[in-house]
Amino acid sequence: MFTEKSWKNLKIVAGVLSTIAVTNFLGANTSAQAAEKLVVRYGALEESASLADLKRAVETGELPASLGTYTKRLTEQQRNFLVRGLKIRVPVNVVTLNRLLNTQLGNTILNDISKALVREDKAGVQALRGGLILGANSSQGLSVLSFIAAYPSQKLEINVPQALTVARSLNMAFWWTQQFMLAMTPRIDPSKLKLAYSLDPTQPGSSQVQILNVNLNDEKRQRKIPLDIYWSNSANTEKPVIVLSHGFGLVRTDLRYLAEHLASHGYVVAAPEHPGSNLKANKGINSLNPQEFSARPQDISFVIDELEKLNKITDNPLQGKLATNKVMVVGFSFGGTTALALAGGEFQITSLKQSCEKKAAKLTLVEGFLCVAKKLPENSYQFRDERIKQIVALNPATSLLFGDTGLTKVKVPTLVLTGSADDITPAFSEQIISFAKIPSPKWLVAAVGGTHLSVVDPSVTSDSQEKTNPSISSREVVGKEAADVRKYVKAVTLAMAAQSTPEASKYAVFLTPDYAQIASTPVFPFRLLTEVPPTALGLMPGLMKN
Repeated sequence: MFTEKSWKNLKIVAGVLSTIAVTNFLGANTSAQAAEKLVVRYGALEESASLADLKRAVETGELPASLGTYTKRLTEQQRNFLVRGLKIRVPVNVVTLNRLLNTQLGNTILNDISKALVREDKAGVQALRGGLILGANSSQGLSVLSFIAAYPSQKLEINVPQALTVARSLNMAFWWTQQFMLAMTPRIDPSKLKLAYSLDPTQPGSSQVQILNVNLNDEKRQRKIPLDIYWSNSANTEKPVIVLSHGFGLVRTDLRYLAEHLASHGYVVAAPEHPGSNLKANKGINSLNPQEFSARPQDISFVIDELEKLNKITDNPLQGKLATNKVMVVGFSFGGTTALALAGGEFQITSLKQSCEKKAAKLTLVEGFLCVAKKLPENSYQFRDERIKQIVALNPATSLLFGDTGLTKVKVPTLVLTGSADDITPAFSEQIISFAKIPSPKWLVAAVGGTHLSVVDPSVTSDSQEKTNPSISSREVVGKEAADVRKYVKAVTLAMAAQSTPEASKYAVFLTPDYAQIASTPVFPFRLLTEVPPTALGLMPGLMKN
């Protein structure tokens, strides 16, 4: 068993060794000079080991004596762990490295890792790239040893504190996810794609958007629900009403850019605020009332009820414009979970309790959040609202709540969006596995390099995370940096909404893999599929293991 103290010792050494292994970027020329020595620096303390010593450690199982200050306090089990770490191959191939090189997340990680490498010149990033391409092209693939052997300098010098920061956030599951995303569909040169379409779904429509603020009161449930309604004079009953559901601890404006975009195209968009899980109510996961899991879908159904009434009130600007019999729900994060429930997904509380108890000692952040619902009194819950004809779930949380079969009961066309660098609702556990269970018609949209908050309106997000220097995988790509993601979200959501209108065929092209690649940018490759292909399924075992 590892004690807390021994784990601390292990993490220091693991940080040194794993940081330089868990990287996924490509793009430098071969250097005539390669590293012959690894130098480890922690403040004023400095120790080193030759490449030959490290290779010998792999063969003998004994770490170099010259690194004794860092390794002498470790147990034999911990030393063996580090020896194996020297030769373990990072699960990422050259094709994936090449595709990820210029993503927003990729540039961030590359720059952060370079800061852990001490150089007298300013070639940290270039040297890192040089070592990575040569290491990845070696016969054993990318590993610590292959990287050191290829690093273009006589020595590879590591700053331990910075290395630890990097190592904490880059694990094998993270890399499996990146490779999975890019394996979903083969990359094609966008210039060779021939798609015929007469409009640009990312551009605003011709209608002038107006906002109607309404304060609703559900007396039966004692919930006061503020509601913003985005509309225009071109709204009509040929187009579905769209209802938004915000994320946990957020506000009804978290998708404001999307509401305005849809309203400019003639849709009426209702954005309610869930009073028990909004910003005002957010005091952490422990403060969340389990009843909020059931209250949220009921909030949406109540809003639709009120819109039906509003549609009949004379001298009301929305009279006769609301098609409340065909609604599309768009939910973000907890709102995505809410949307799936309204579409027919079943909360399976019995299996949730079992999973939460089984994983109690190692729950992830999102699993801990979902386990709050285990205190609900019934064994299962369904909130299907027949007026809802389609949904868009952006980065939803799903892993434990719906059990093994809850999502097989979804009854409407569903689009799920995922971000490969989402550290809050991780892509594989929360969206990809869930997507496989949802009946067709369905679409899975992936933003490679997108984080959890990339789809959120810039007015809601801030740059505060960058100032606090968070770990790489939890650093949110938001605001201007995520503009490409939000632009694509506008396109696919508009196209999804149009599938309930006479213009369905005209917009269907924007829900295709080819358009996803055309919409891709150098920093954000996009992928779209309707089924997980065999090439990506081959990566499932690695993802599940990690």
